[in-house]
Amino acid sequence: MGSLREILLLVLNIAYWIVLVHVIMSWLINFQVLNLRQPLVAQVWHGLGNTLEPVYRRIRKLIPISGGIDFAPLIVFFGIIALKIIVSRNFY
Repeated sequence: MGSLREILLLVLNIAYWIVLVHVIMSWLINFQVLNLRQPLVAQVWHGLGNTLEPVYRRIRKLIPISGGIDFAPLIVFFGIIALKIIVSRNFY
């Protein structure tokens, strides 16, 4: 059971970092530090967007964007952290 817990925690850590990179990239693109005309930046941005958009879309149906602020990544962060706590405390 311990190896299953470690695998689940690894998957949750990877998901956490993917969301974090996506959020930071969105800030850097909006502040024009990164440019989507650069092929590598565009490729990473679209890859992360395609990966996370199905998750964000489900959350946006429940909580729409308000005042230009998208709370979907924040809710995903809370969900991942809550799952990490549940997995780490309930699986031995």
